[in-house]
Amino acid sequence: RAASIYCVDEVVVFDDGSTQQDGVLRLDENSCGQFAKLLQYLECPQYLRKHLFPLHKDLQYAGILNPLDAPHHLRQSDDFPYREGVVSHHLVRQGKGSYVNVGLLRDVCIDKSLTPGLRVTVNLLPHKKGTKKRYGIVVPPSQPRTDLGVYWGYSVRLAKSLSDVFAKAPYQEGYDLTIGTSDKGSLLKDCDDLEFSNFKHILIVFGGLDGLESTLEWDENLSINNVSLLFDKYLNTCPNQGSRSVRTEEAILISLAQITAKISCSVSP
Repeated sequence: RAASIYCVDEVVVFDDGSTQQDGVLRLDENSCGQFAKLLQYLECPQYLRKHLFPLHKDLQYAGILNPLDAPHHLRQSDDFPYREGVVSHHLVRQGKGSYVNVGLLRDVCIDKSLTPGLRVTVNLLPHKKGTKKRYGIVVPPSQPRTDLGVYWGYSVRLAKSLSDVFAKAPYQEGYDLTIGTSDKGSLLKDCDDLEFSNFKHILIVFGGLDGLESTLEWDENLSINNVSLLFDKYLNTCPNQGSRSVRTEEAILISLAQITAKISCSVSP
């Protein structure tokens, strides 16, 4: 919900090496995978979940989680030019396209022949009066945001380590502003040189209970002694805390509230 509230485009779940057995690191792939699957499940519109997520023990209690109620979680009665859908098994004449379930009474016909079960973003064409069939075109998932300025959910990526978060960035130029969060960092109000309007892809990294500092011990690809050197800025977004520890989910809400406020002030209306 924090990712949706603050319009986050990508969530990266990385293993911080906190799981050990007999002093030996055991990558906790199961818990990271389950966390990633839950994030994907919640981001997916409700009408698509039964098609994209088979019954699995990782999702056993997903029903008690609070829904995102994001803009792309449309109801059947909602009139909007874009919808998320899944390619149907219903066949169109060979070479004539595919049908896509977009949460309406009838599937939408698109001009591309795609693999059934594939999730796609569809731009619905104007409905012609007197016809029951709806038509649309498949567009990039980013188009609703670039076209209408509407937040359209987040993608989820798994990383085996902190270094993999940076090394396998989905952007060709990587992240052009990286921010680490820690109680050992600088205060945001003291970073007058930080101009958010100059950046396209901002990465904010949160550690677990032991903080980002503990990840260095287990990441073989990192040869530095101070984790703050990985980031352009190393920030303490919750100074003078009244608790000995700030949980990750609390730090995310606190940090995003402060940083997105700075971004809004930096970007011209």
